[in-house]
Amino acid sequence: MIKNCAFIALLFGSLLLLPTSTMSLTSSSTAYAQEEPAAETETPAEEPPTEEAEEATEEEPDPATAPIEVKEPSADLGQFQYAFDNFVLFICAVLVFLMQAGFAMVESGFNSAKNSVNILFKNSMDVCVGVLLYWFIGYNLMYPGDWAVDKWLGVPAVGAPEVNNLKSGPGDLFPQADFLFQAVFAATAATIVSGAVAGRMKFVGYMVYSAVLTAFIYPISGSWKWGAGWLYDMGFYDFAGSIVVHAVGGFAGLAGAIVLGPRLGKYSADGKPQPMPGHSLPLAALGVFILWFGWYGFNPGSQLVFSNKANIDTTMIVAVNTTLSAAAGGVAATILSWILFSKPDLSMALNGILAGLVGITANCDGVSNPSAMIIGAVAGIIVVLAIIALDKLRIDDPVGAFPVHGACGVWGGIATGIFGTYAPDFYEHAQAANMKAQIIGSIVIPLYAFFAMLILFFILKGVGLLRVTPEEEEKGLDISEHGMSAYTH
Repeated sequence: MIKNCAFIALLFGSLLLLPTSTMSLTSSSTAYAQEEPAAETETPAEEPPTEEAEEATEEEPDPATAPIEVKEPSADLGQFQYAFDNFVLFICAVLVFLMQAGFAMVESGFNSAKNSVNILFKNSMDVCVGVLLYWFIGYNLMYPGDWAVDKWLGVPAVGAPEVNNLKSGPGDLFPQADFLFQAVFAATAATIVSGAVAGRMKFVGYMVYSAVLTAFIYPISGSWKWGAGWLYDMGFYDFAGSIVVHAVGGFAGLAGAIVLGPRLGKYSADGKPQPMPGHSLPLAALGVFILWFGWYGFNPGSQLVFSNKANIDTTMIVAVNTTLSAAAGGVAATILSWILFSKPDLSMALNGILAGLVGITANCDGVSNPSAMIIGAVAGIIVVLAIIALDKLRIDDPVGAFPVHGACGVWGGIATGIFGTYAPDFYEHAQAANMKAQIIGSIVIPLYAFFAMLILFFILKGVGLLRVTPEEEEKGLDISEHGMSAYTH
């Protein structure tokens, strides 16, 4: 043991002395080189430098004074940014797709158990039929390469390119990734109506409605803004779709509820609304939380580009504003319903959360955190008052689809003009978020969706495809329309 310790100490000491010895050798060598010319008695004549030496001097500048070469970003970095942007957009599309589960839970929870299969079936077909029709028709109507009617109606085309022949750098999107993200938005707009017409609409009639909205109605009005149409040129702003998506679905649902009429037993002979509670508030609450979770794909994903500081900073602002507005909406709806009904109402609180989410969707990238809270709180108040107003008008909307998505969608469009902090040169061709453009866009798109769907629902009613018989409604749409029950015991 002592020998081992001595050997280690000797080795350690040698390592410490090694640098010193090296320095001494180096110093001696340097001194010798400097002293060698002094031993000579004559200094040789200095020869003039050759042309080769002059060229070498010019070609080898002093490193201390040479300019620093700035290298352009490598192609590999651009490819990475391209991959990152498209991958994040894919994840956001998946989150938006998950919102279909949220809608299914909210709508079935707020309705009678005997209609649960029907609601789940409609939500499933909204995705299946909607994605196919959006690929065949809707996508290119919404993002037209050419216009059939300038800035109003695009030239139809099929599908999305499967090969990216354009640039593949930061901010460039693979067409298939863009289609996927836009397709789940289209399915969201269609699903909103399902809750407004629940419990009394024929399944085949609903399928016709869903196909028409996804293939034509939603893409055409969407092109006016997101397809660089006439509202875009005017300066109308809607970041993620308070108007373009939610108000379209909400006003289409209002048209359906008006033409269908109320559910049996919803209003007494003197017009007073009768309580028709849903069969599962836990399901409804779960659906709201799934929707809130999916909204982090809906709003932050609409930034579309994420691979640099400015864009990722904006994405985080969008996420925080979305959270604050939803929270404020839930609190405001709870307080107001508590005042009006003497007890806090869970269904109102849940709709208040959704109202806050809808209200902030148009402007979440361009308002401050306090403004987001104000927008959400106002939306929470609007949704409660709109639900009460529909009951007074004897318009039966079982889940509050119009108050949440229609009324609060319009509020989101108007709030963009009030609270938006967008720079005047946000668009090169028009001032962004100016109040005139916001008012026009927030009125025209919802009214277009309302009247287009009103006509369609009246046509369905005329051909006998709209409402089930009173006997089928009493039995429940699960049995009468599908021959099965959601709950077997």
